Amino acid sequence: MKRLFIAALAATSFATSVYAQSSDAGPLVTPSGKLQFVRADRDFVGMLDNQIFDRFGANTLTHFDDSSDANDTVKRTLVQTDSGPVLYDFRHNPPIVERSGKRMTVKRVFWQNDEVVMQSSQGWFRLKRGVLTNLQSSMTIYH
Repeated sequence: MKRLFIAALAATSFATSVYAQSSDAGPLVTPSGKLQFVRADRDFVGMLDNQIFDRFGANTLTHFDDSSDANDTVKRTLVQTDSGPVLYDFRHNPPIVERSGKRMTVKRVFWQNDEVVMQSSQGWFRLKRGVLTNLQSSMTIYH
């Protein structure tokens, strides 16, 4: 019975920390302004308040959002691009753009204070201050 309780508790904790992927083009509310993704030829452009701040190649739009407050304000988003994941941090104005530089398909994302941890088919990775690190087993708990 104790094992069942622990397994249920772990599953509940895990489920609340995973952010689902989205294909919503916006507009999405961010601390920096209204975010919208628009198709431009074969690329997408990221726009804040109708001003382009980034351009990326992708067949389809897929992103993971950090919107943990009651207003669903998107503080950060991780966008799946043809050249690998790109992190947009809207807690700063202008937003910080961090490119991973490694082609991968992201399956799940965990948001931490100043980093994003992602699972891909190639393993677990951390993107922190523009540096992508392949994670090995650790005692760190991600929420």
